[in-house]
Amino acid sequence: MSRTSRSATRSKGAEATTRKKTFQKNALAIALFGSHHSHLTQIENSLKVNIHARGNEVTIGGDAEQVARAIGILEALYQRLEKGQDIDQPEVEAMLRFSAEPERSLPGSDSGVSIRNRVVTARTPTQADYLRAIDESELVFAEGPAGTGKTYLAVAKAVERLVRGDVERIILSRPAVEAGEQLGFLPGDMREKVDPYLRPLYDALNDMMPGQQVQKRLESGEIEVAPLAFMRGRTLANAFVILDEAQNTTAVQMKMFLTRLGENSRMVITGDLSQVDLPRGTRSGLRDAREALADVEGIRFLRFQETDVVRHALVGRIVHAYNSLEKMRGAGAQYKNEKNAAEENET
Repeated sequence: MSRTSRSATRSKGAEATTRKKTFQKNALAIALFGSHHSHLTQIENSLKVNIHARGNEVTIGGDAEQVARAIGILEALYQRLEKGQDIDQPEVEAMLRFSAEPERSLPGSDSGVSIRNRVVTARTPTQADYLRAIDESELVFAEGPAGTGKTYLAVAKAVERLVRGDVERIILSRPAVEAGEQLGFLPGDMREKVDPYLRPLYDALNDMMPGQQVQKRLESGEIEVAPLAFMRGRTLANAFVILDEAQNTTAVQMKMFLTRLGENSRMVITGDLSQVDLPRGTRSGLRDAREALADVEGIRFLRFQETDVVRHALVGRIVHAYNSLEKMRGAGAQYKNEKNAAEENET
């Protein structure tokens, strides 16, 4: 392996060790190591260890704890390859995220959502909790920044249950808040007017199923994509129901939607309270529900963080930058209020 050797960066007093690991099948070892050993380099740079590969064997040196993490990651990824699953840079990054939490076991080859002859796997611990919550609870709220997989994973679960026959239909909904009063001025019938606001849901569906099959199921009613206003007065039974962009619902709309839940149904509510597009002074239904239903049995709430962003790495840095700015502005406003109060007390 012709790569520049680097000394592992270890904290003072850390125990150093060297371990070898041999993988049985050469073809799988090649896929495991990545093109030009890119996967090994990714692990090496993240964990600050030295990895040398020769044939189907790797030698890993560095801090004992980090070496053990590297071995565990490679073993978990190899198991996926043995099951016929592909691995790529995001999958390696996912394993690195999981291994950073010692109390968690690395996700196995049988974890994830099986759709379209592939497996969609959790790429952060929060995503793993999210998938588990959907399996265990009839109503799940997922709140957090863009790019954390809230909607994508929910749609994957919905497709899995529909194909498996656990539910009879999928219902995907969004509030068309962005349209506002301009909705009536858009060309076409009602569906053509609202479809642009529902496009992200169609995109997720088309990634899970062949386009022809999506269209067929839309026409038969097995899959329904509709704005929130179309849900009033209905009972959604034997269905997997997803409400996306829920931060743009009002409290009344949210209550209306939640009370549509029928027998043998699952409901997932996703949203980001940092991106509310409601008129000023209107309280978000997502925030209202989080406070009203926090202690209700059978409902799960999950909070995704900026560290759960699994889109382009730059997205995570953008979210972090905006969060930092909001915190700075908040601290500045608090300081200004305290200063004004102090001056008033002096006078």
